Amino acid sequence: MLTTLKTYTVQDICNGFVYNELEGKGLFGLGGKLTIQPEYQRNYIYADGKKDVAVIQSILKGYPLGLIYFNKVADDKFEVLDGQQRITSIGRYVTGKFAVKDQNDLEQYFSGLPQELQDKILNTELLIYECQGSESEIKEWFKTINIAGVPLNNQELLNAVYSGPFVTLAKAEFSNSQNANVQMWSAYISGNVNRQDYLAAALDWVSHGHVGDYMSQHRYDDNINELKTYFTSVIDWASSVFIDVKNEMCGLEWGRLYEQYHQNAYNPAEVSQKLRELYADPYVTNKRGIVEYILGGCSDTKLLNIRIFGEADKQTVYEQQTITAREQGVSNCPLCAMGNDANHDRIWKLSEMDADHVTAWSRGGSTDISNCQMLCKTHNRAKGNK
Repeated sequence: MLTTLKTYTVQDICNGFVYNELEGKGLFGLGGKLTIQPEYQRNYIYADGKKDVAVIQSILKGYPLGLIYFNKVADDKFEVLDGQQRITSIGRYVTGKFAVKDQNDLEQYFSGLPQELQDKILNTELLIYECQGSESEIKEWFKTINIAGVPLNNQELLNAVYSGPFVTLAKAEFSNSQNANVQMWSAYISGNVNRQDYLAAALDWVSHGHVGDYMSQHRYDDNINELKTYFTSVIDWASSVFIDVKNEMCGLEWGRLYEQYHQNAYNPAEVSQKLRELYADPYVTNKRGIVEYILGGCSDTKLLNIRIFGEADKQTVYEQQTITAREQGVSNCPLCAMGNDANHDRIWKLSEMDADHVTAWSRGGSTDISNCQMLCKTHNRAKGNK
């Protein structure tokens, strides 16, 4: 890869700057010669009133902004390889998209700055490497870049590696914060639209975890029909089975749950009632496991991490059982005492026993001392929910 160090002023870069508020990205600069956000670039993530402001304050204080890299794609045609967050922040400020506070803590838009400060910003020189190389060389370099302390996440890297019409269409659908469906999706997907988390979820679901392979296979597709259809199917299924939306539903493995359970029939009203009962149950300590517990027929209590008996309760029950067992000449494990083998009259140590629900929690038994018995580890592990 060939590199040439050049110097451009902010005024040069901002000549013809275009920012698309709907898509949340800077599009063009340098008099139309520069594409600020090519399809392999991450979304603009500096519009938070902190990072974008910090870029402008750095310029005003004379701090260096660091090297910027352009990819030369043709004569007098460039793409931003590294620096699009900084360039977009500068362009947005110069074109009046946000304000920064001055030394008197007053917000100042670019047009309201004294002329000498406007000139200082516009005349600030940026050091830029113009790079030329093959697609693989450019993208391999792009993968190594950390931007202002915000490293590229895995999906952003995959978008770069497999850039093409499929990624462009997929980002327009799943990485657009203005998409009216985002609020509904946020009940099931955690993360940030601009950081590609929603796109990552959609690709993970449709590819069953093989995201890179899927993106490679579909890189040059001119539609994302399969991706949208599968994603919509998962969301529609989840929202139809669970008519109650709980915070713990966000970020579950909905793709896997859909594949495993979507062919089962559920009564939404019954699901809703069970969901509310489990959320109100103080013995359920893993609320995130409730969804799969219900989908699986309410059988795998390990998903709920039912609150166990306390050490004091165990000690009390053990002592009571042991005293009674010695008086009767049988084992202090009630199930061993019922047998005729060598353990019929064995007195187990506390460390050799487990606390057990007399009536299983899944059958309405509570986790209090009145429903506790101590069993030898072998019998307790064989008992299950019986």
